[in-house]
Amino acid sequence: MNSPIIDIQGLHKYYAMDGIQVHALRGIDLVVNEEDFLAIMGPSGSGKSTLMNILGCLDIPDEGSYRLNGNDITQMDSDALAMIRNREIGFVFQSFNLLSRTSAIENVETPLIYAGVNRKERQQRAAEILQRMGLGDRLHHLPNQLSGGQQQRVAIARALITSPTLLLADEPTGNMDTATSQEIINILCQLNEEQGLTILLITHEAEIAARAQRSLILRDGKLEEQ
Repeated sequence: MNSPIIDIQGLHKYYAMDGIQVHALRGIDLVVNEEDFLAIMGPSGSGKSTLMNILGCLDIPDEGSYRLNGNDITQMDSDALAMIRNREIGFVFQSFNLLSRTSAIENVETPLIYAGVNRKERQQRAAEILQRMGLGDRLHHLPNQLSGGQQQRVAIARALITSPTLLLADEPTGNMDTATSQEIINILCQLNEEQGLTILLITHEAEIAARAQRSLILRDGKLEEQ
């Protein structure tokens, strides 16, 4: 049996909004094993962004435990969390989050700069992964010279450049047409099936969630089986 990548028990998160305490997450239990492909759906305000921030080590819970690859995230300081984000997690967002004045290859290289990899190796690894994404002829194009689907493939390449154990994809097909959405979900499925990459996908699209191995619904801060 594959080992847990994510092991969350009794997760709670509170926020203060206009002097009122908001209970954003209400006792989340979640186990995601190696090579899983899990989709989480939920309406606006259900707690998806809060959960994703905690899963991505951008925030910590107020109650409960979160272990990522066996490491207790709740006990780490900001420097340790930054290292985990760089080495263990790849992020893909709806808005791509590419540097607008930076070429595709330079965007993909960026995480390796923070990892201390030398320039020659960075460029070689970035070029190779962009080739695998079908963008070998777009290495030096700026984001505004690429289509939405191409920009998202650059973003996926950037997420994979550090060989993470977990890919977090937050609405990666949002605002895309049907054909481009299918192109992106096909890439994610291929990464999971052929490379064994563990993927957790947040989406509001049922047809996209259906491509995952299993899907859950987050509603009012609680996870439910689909």
